[in-house]
Amino acid sequence: MSWAFVFALAATAYGFKVLGLILVGDRTMPPLLDRCLALIPAALIAAIVVKDTFSVGQHLQLDARAVGVGAAAIAAWRKAPLILVIVIGAAVTAAVRAAS
Repeated sequence: MSWAFVFALAATAYGFKVLGLILVGDRTMPPLLDRCLALIPAALIAAIVVKDTFSVGQHLQLDARAVGVGAAAIAAWRKAPLILVIVIGAAVTAAVRAAS
């Protein structure tokens, strides 16, 4: 991936944000659309985490990363602080890699 491509993607993303502000302006969105738009960032982050956890290149692979993300998800579900969630995920991944 080249830097020109990264900058083009950044400019396009910024352009879409500005276009949204211009088109919508001061108008209010319908409540259903507003709720859906609020969920998009969380859905995108979840998709990126799942893709990076369960794939290597074009292949599906279940390894220590899946166990680490599972442990971190359980810690987050139990409302652990974010730093603890990250440490648990990394520690479990390292332990599984060391054991295998």
